[in-house]
Amino acid sequence: MDYIQPRPSSIVAALYTARDLGVDVAILHGPSGCSFKHARLLEEDGMRVLTTSLADNEFIFGGHDPLMRVLRYAEETFTPRRMAVVGTCVSMIIGEDLQSAIHDAEVETPAIAVDIHAGFRENIDGVLATLEPAAAAGWISADELERQRYLLAKANEVERLRGAASRAYIEPERGDLKHVAARRLFELADSGATGVAVMNAKKETAYMFADELIALHDACPDAAVTYVANLEERGLPKVREDADRILAGMRERGVDPELLGALDEYGANGTAVGERFREINPDFALIVGVPHAVPPEYTEGIEVFSVTNGPRQVAPLREMGHRHVMVEIDLHPKTLGVRDIVESEFGAVLRSMR
Repeated sequence: MDYIQPRPSSIVAALYTARDLGVDVAILHGPSGCSFKHARLLEEDGMRVLTTSLADNEFIFGGHDPLMRVLRYAEETFTPRRMAVVGTCVSMIIGEDLQSAIHDAEVETPAIAVDIHAGFRENIDGVLATLEPAAAAGWISADELERQRYLLAKANEVERLRGAASRAYIEPERGDLKHVAARRLFELADSGATGVAVMNAKKETAYMFADELIALHDACPDAAVTYVANLEERGLPKVREDADRILAGMRERGVDPELLGALDEYGANGTAVGERFREINPDFALIVGVPHAVPPEYTEGIEVFSVTNGPRQVAPLREMGHRHVMVEIDLHPKTLGVRDIVESEFGAVLRSMR
């Protein structure tokens, strides 16, 4: 696919993966402005992001010495448990040897070199470029590396089939009015219709998507709704920790969901969710997180309310037959650095109407 709309960056994907691996300090080997926004967001999530600030001189003569200086500074100043040196377009084009700089800096902190740039068509290349040296360093097992390869391939498959990567350009939309969708959801819940509320969310976005299930339960505690969430404890360290916290938060708020899949299995979880739909045979379904993972043959005849955080996901969801499609704008920045469930816009609307 030749995309003409912006797509996620493989450099940014590498940074987020380093965070999930427990890296305390990531060093971007490139210009100071590279991945600035996401670097700032990740600092809110507890990982320091430094830069070697390569400029004209280093573009010509190389950045080996600046990288060694930043590695030593990071170790002396922050005493990290793990570090990652992440490549950029500049450092890869000029042929920087990241591993050699780590070796020559003589740092004692375990550190990996991530050879990546933003020229890959798929951002999962950045994830794999981080996981492979992590496995070589013994940070994750060979089995977990293969599991991650499978999950990434399934997530990519879903995006190409039914997601924002399904065509060269998709017009971004804000989705349906949340109070209108909420009114219809209440009509169904109050009528005695059978419902299912499913969270199939990607990693930390579940801190907000979980709130929408809680809000439905708050508003309609006696409705015939089955609650399901992908909060099984599997995956990289941060992913497992987030799942534990979110599940505990849901239970504290009165929702004890069936567990189906893990927070990194959102792309591979669609068929399992669909099969659960067939067992429940609901009249309506609320699907939050990555609703397009559920193949459309499983939602035929069901009135679907879906909530995504992607404005370019609205049109594909409508084409799948989802009757009500809503967007949680700027969800991801609001879920970085948090350790408890965050109120969602749709959740706030549901509560305000009762």
